[in-house]
Amino acid sequence: MKNQDTSEDLAKIVYLGIGSNLGTRKENIEKAKFNLNKNNIKFISISKYYETLSWPNSKYPKYLNIILKTVCDHDPLRLLEICKDIEIKLGRKKTKKNTPRICDIDIIDYDGMKINIKNKLNLPHKRMYKRNFVLIPLFEIEKKWEHPSKKLDIKTLISLLPLDDITSIKQI
Repeated sequence: MKNQDTSEDLAKIVYLGIGSNLGTRKENIEKAKFNLNKNNIKFISISKYYETLSWPNSKYPKYLNIILKTVCDHDPLRLLEICKDIEIKLGRKKTKKNTPRICDIDIIDYDGMKINIKNKLNLPHKRMYKRNFVLIPLFEIEKKWEHPSKKLDIKTLISLLPLDDITSIKQI
């Protein structure tokens, strides 16, 4: 039987997405990773970089994205706070939804939890199953991942993407 008081038992598997489409995108993502690590978020796997058109406005600069599989002992709201603090530290400004940004860190899946705190946090990420820049790098690092709410495996979710979404993503 596990001792519930040890931090190892409290650690959760968390998948994070990091994206950037302003400035030196790769450097922005690396800085975000550095800051996550400084906050005791340990990396198990890191996807390659993937480039996609900006959505919904493809005239904006292209995004560079990665997915991290991590071990984290922060609760979901504290992790969200850490992610938002890092985004601000790296220069993210409060702007309209879906506009270009220096850094965006999303909690994709927090240990399979289902959470909905209105206007604050939805887990798993509510649109992740429709996003090529989440599903394809996630598949790269976790081929057996299953969506906690939809109960669909990642191969099925990828197969449900529009063909343009599958063919337009580019590994860097």
